[in-house]
Amino acid sequence: MVLTADIHLPEESELTVPEVNLSGASLRAGAFHLGKYCEHANNEFMLCRFEENDPRKCIAEGKAVTACTMQFFRKVKSACMSEFNQYANCIDKSSGDFSFQYCRTTQGVLDKCMLDKLGLERPDFGYFCEARVHDTKRPKPLEEPKAVYPDATPALPEDADRKPARFGSRFYWMTE
Repeated sequence: MVLTADIHLPEESELTVPEVNLSGASLRAGAFHLGKYCEHANNEFMLCRFEENDPRKCIAEGKAVTACTMQFFRKVKSACMSEFNQYANCIDKSSGDFSFQYCRTTQGVLDKCMLDKLGLERPDFGYFCEARVHDTKRPKPLEEPKAVYPDATPALPEDADRKPARFGSRFYWMTE
């Protein structure tokens, strides 16, 4: 990547946030509830990344996602820690690929605890695949003007003589 003097790179202090220090099994155990709990922050971040096409402009939204994730796991720790640990341990130890299929009983226990104590219902199958419209307070970025090159090769004039292709069309199978 080529950098010039006019490109602003953020300071390390701007990028430093507390990390979510959990294992893969723990993240998978809380993934469905976390996705629903932090849905607005995640959608805001992904919309920013899609619209801006520059990760430097979405640092604040990324920090919001991390803060939401930390808040979620703190709530889970205070309300359903033993059920969550049983489910994460089952995911970790029951298969080599962190499969959910062997842990449905502990999943049910965690889902019941999450619903009773935190009011978080496990999303239905396919919930995250549904199309949704995200309402944001962020202004839409300005359209970048189309680049104009003064030394570009001029286009062929409209009244130019256009001879047929020397060896015929390459779409010969599409005729008739």
